[in-house]
Amino acid sequence: MIDVDTISEIVGKYDLENIHLAVIGSHSALEIMDGAKDEGMKTVCICQKGRELPYLRFKRLVDEIILVDKFSDLLFKENQEKLKEISSIVVPHRAFTAYVGYDSIENELKLPILGNRSLFRAEERGADRNQYYLLERAQINHPKIYKKYSDIDGLAIVKIQESKRKLERAFFIVSSAQDYVVKSQNKIKEKMITMENLDSSVIEQFVVGTYFNFNFFSSPLTPETEFLGIERRLQTNLNDLNGLPARDQLEFETEVRHIEIGHTPASIRESMLQKVFELGDKFTNAVRKEYPPGLIGPFSLQSIITPDLEIIVYDVSLRVPGNPIMATTSPYTKYSYGQTFGIGRRIAMEVKKAIASNKLSAIAT
Repeated sequence: MIDVDTISEIVGKYDLENIHLAVIGSHSALEIMDGAKDEGMKTVCICQKGRELPYLRFKRLVDEIILVDKFSDLLFKENQEKLKEISSIVVPHRAFTAYVGYDSIENELKLPILGNRSLFRAEERGADRNQYYLLERAQINHPKIYKKYSDIDGLAIVKIQESKRKLERAFFIVSSAQDYVVKSQNKIKEKMITMENLDSSVIEQFVVGTYFNFNFFSSPLTPETEFLGIERRLQTNLNDLNGLPARDQLEFETEVRHIEIGHTPASIRESMLQKVFELGDKFTNAVRKEYPPGLIGPFSLQSIITPDLEIIVYDVSLRVPGNPIMATTSPYTKYSYGQTFGIGRRIAMEVKKAIASNKLSAIAT
């Protein structure tokens, strides 16, 4: 693991008037860079060749582009040195952790990362001290886990990684142990998953309720866990199927997919905000004990609210979650700051505050 002293030494040599926020050109890069620009900061985007067009078109957002053959080439010494020369802080999102990889992030990437680099791996359900462990330590409810498929006694969702596309999950819903066997074998035949993927998958109870992704920000510079806002995911072809009449849904022969393709805004009734604030506080406190120095920056608790108004967290994002819709729709940042903004701008505000208070090393590991 790259230690704190190594990163502090690098940060100590940075030109504090020329800090760049560096992002992998995918997932939430536009949102992050837009927030940086709103705060007058510079940006650098690491783009994979053939995927750079959006970052060329949105000229306002990108000060510098580094083209690579594949995203993991960020690890090349020349690329790391270039980013150090322009005083870069890497902002992590899902594409960063998926394409660069946890081992490389922890042991090879000698660049400051806004966040706790030892924590990102806990997002994976197969990791030790993973998100389920953290939720339990925080005394936050999560869906029941079936240890083996023969235990399935009702509607369940199998959470599994696609075999080819690192960013996509091949989730599928089953109603019984027999249904699990049939559907999993079909997906293996279709080469959507492998037996290895299946062996490392998690089978969760399917909880019926309303879905909310609660987005928070944890800062070493302020005592409170901030609640930034809510969004919901649009998934193909699940959302398309929901729009069909019931008769047509019954005749739908294509397998339902859960590929996240977009976002839509949401708010929650005011009487639930007490529980939402407590949710963020409990999770932050638990992570601080288990993974010191704890959460740094944005995180999301993807949740279901049941008819009994119980909050059940079914997934956790321990880095920038993908939700650009919040930048224009969250009333909750306006309640706190007098203006509506998203996670990208909150990150830039954090970096500027750390620079002004000479605490940049406190937010980067």
